Amino acid sequence: MRHRSGDDESAGEALWRFSLALYARPGVAQALIGLQDRAGRDVNLILFALWLGAAQAHRTDRAELAVAVAAIAPLNELVAPLRRLRRRLKSDPDGEVQALRRRVAALELAAERRVQQRLAASLAERRPAASADRLAAATANLALCLDDATDSPEANLLRRAVAALMRRGGA
Repeated sequence: MRHRSGDDESAGEALWRFSLALYARPGVAQALIGLQDRAGRDVNLILFALWLGAAQAHRTDRAELAVAVAAIAPLNELVAPLRRLRRRLKSDPDGEVQALRRRVAALELAAERRVQQRLAASLAERRPAASADRLAAATANLALCLDDATDSPEANLLRRAVAALMRRGGA
């Protein structure tokens, strides 16, 4: 499926809206941050994989994920240092430092959004194969992102949150 630039942007915006809705669900932020910090997983890649399944009914594969990872690598090299700086500044009691921390956080969020736009655009040259069961596709995609370690508390929470979001019509 070949997307025009405007299609990439709307897919990127759809991914961003899905991510915000899922991230706001109880426990999801902590689960994703835990997977990021403890297991070195890419939160945006996990959100992308869940969105592909839940919203697009698409089961991805390792080759597609590799294309997506390559597409976001340059931006991830910017996001990680911003995240580290924001976290380092968090405990500083100085009000001016906290004002700078909020600006760093805004830059980090803008970079994360751009990462998601690139992820959505990474499918531009591929024809996604639709799956009839969106939740099954999202679950399979999550398993791929977690190297099949889907019995973790975080994976279980993410599956339940995606199912609830889909029932609510947010995917």
